[in-house]
Amino acid sequence: MKKERSLIKSILIGLAIALAIIVYAYGFKVTDVNFEETSSEIRLTQLTRIIRALAHPDLITYEQKEVVVETPVYLPCPEGEVNIPEPDTTSPYIKLEPYCGDGGDYIIVRGYNLVPGTKGPINFIPPSGTTLQIGNFETDANGKFEERVKLPKRQPVSEAQTIRVIARSNVGTPSPSNIVIATIDKIIETIFLALLATTFGIFIAVPMSFLAARNLMSDIKSPLTSVTLLVMGWLIGISFALITTRYIAQFSNHYFDTILYQLGGLIICVLAIWLILRWTISKEETSISSVMKAVRTIAMLFAVLLVILTMYLSARILYEGGQFLMGILGPLDFLGLFIAQSGEMLRIATPVLASLAAGAILGGIFSNFGLLIADRYSNRTVKLINIILSMITGAALFALIGALIQWLYLIDNLIETFWIPVAVGAFLGALIAIKNSANDLVPIGIVIYSIMRTILNAIRAIEPLIYVIIFVVWVGIGPFAGALALTLHTIAALAKLFSEQVESISSGPLEAVTATGATRVQTIVYAVVPQIIPPYISFTLYRWDINVRMSTIIGFAGGGGIGFLLIQNIKLLDYRAAAVQILAIAIVVASMDYLSSALRKRFV
Repeated sequence: MKKERSLIKSILIGLAIALAIIVYAYGFKVTDVNFEETSSEIRLTQLTRIIRALAHPDLITYEQKEVVVETPVYLPCPEGEVNIPEPDTTSPYIKLEPYCGDGGDYIIVRGYNLVPGTKGPINFIPPSGTTLQIGNFETDANGKFEERVKLPKRQPVSEAQTIRVIARSNVGTPSPSNIVIATIDKIIETIFLALLATTFGIFIAVPMSFLAARNLMSDIKSPLTSVTLLVMGWLIGISFALITTRYIAQFSNHYFDTILYQLGGLIICVLAIWLILRWTISKEETSISSVMKAVRTIAMLFAVLLVILTMYLSARILYEGGQFLMGILGPLDFLGLFIAQSGEMLRIATPVLASLAAGAILGGIFSNFGLLIADRYSNRTVKLINIILSMITGAALFALIGALIQWLYLIDNLIETFWIPVAVGAFLGALIAIKNSANDLVPIGIVIYSIMRTILNAIRAIEPLIYVIIFVVWVGIGPFAGALALTLHTIAALAKLFSEQVESISSGPLEAVTATGATRVQTIVYAVVPQIIPPYISFTLYRWDINVRMSTIIGFAGGGGIGFLLIQNIKLLDYRAAAVQILAIAIVVASMDYLSSALRKRFV
């Protein structure tokens, strides 16, 4: 029996080895593995040339002094004796041996009295004046050289043509080359490109990481009534906020068109908001009438509208103030640019923030109302309400999906893009409501967790190089497109790392804070955040390091930074210039590693 088992085990091992060989053999085929090419003389010569060029980065430059020496040459040899004037042997001169020949013949060029250690080209100059380089030279310690060059195959002419030698020597003190100056400029651009991408990514990745953590979301369950009303509240809140912010933006642009009106409107709005909040949250009255509650609610809504108007006015003031400062700050005009672009960011962020706030507020109110319905009414009534609400919610969600499909594929058919999705959504909503009893709790937390994880995986699956191609079309070639591409990828990558860190925290503090009756936000603040700050800092520094290295790649697609300069020099086969950029990247990455190590040692 043992022998049979041993035989079967040996056969299985043999089959596994054979399968591995087959897999790797097929891998060699599909990847075109060919080690014979590594011995090709042509490829080895090209590789040697590139490696030597990379080993000699173009770091410094000198002012150069040129000495031009020339002598006549005949192509072909003339009939009779060639009369060549004697050179001045007290100054630099060259001699040819012979002074004539046919196209394709070799002659020897000798130079004398040149600066020792100088280099330069040997050029052939026909009567047309065109320069044709036929060789290079380098003088010895005595200022002499000797080179064998090949005469070009040219149309025969009777008059003398010219062999010209240009001896270039370095003078003065060394200075950074133009390549170094351009590289420093681009490497600084790369560092800040990565810094902005990392910073913007953190602000979005942190809240998303809590939604993508299973241990925080798995216990969130609510009745179907509450869930459907929650979704409806979010949809209504977002729609209302988008419509409202659009009209407020038009109102502010029309009535506050000068800086004085904008400043005056801002002051009035801030004072009105302060007075409304002071009145509505006053605790002096122990009981108020229903009419007064309604009045205070309307006042609060008006205050919210004033807050949105305040944000738009602030955005306009920042933008116009920044534009003004850019014209007077001179070398510090980047401060004005920062202020102006901060205003633009605030203008763009206002409808987004308003939508999120409105969705959260109405979603919370509707959700609590759903809990109240589930507690007060009978199971049959709740079941009927669930069917109606689920049909409405499903129809609304699928109508949005249909609108997205219509926008993407330009389908001009209302039945296909609206009525069919609405019908399908209503049917699925009714099906879910019928399947679940009135008392069943829907795992809404797991649903949100799954959706968030899917979004993060989809974003992370696409390389930043693809994103930058899209953003280049949107904002143009440059580092801004690269920053946007890296920001999007950073959000997905950091949110995944952060959420996994949240999932690995100790459950003791979480259970202790939850047992005190703390809200979800309080639980995160007091039980989760203290445990995740050190790894969050570590992951953030590591991501900054990754973004610096990634920015060299996205520059290949027009994303700015050092990569944009590197790919240009590689395409031009200027490997000495490319070596400067590679050296700069290596220095920055090593410095980033030491910096992050020091910061982790101090704060983590």
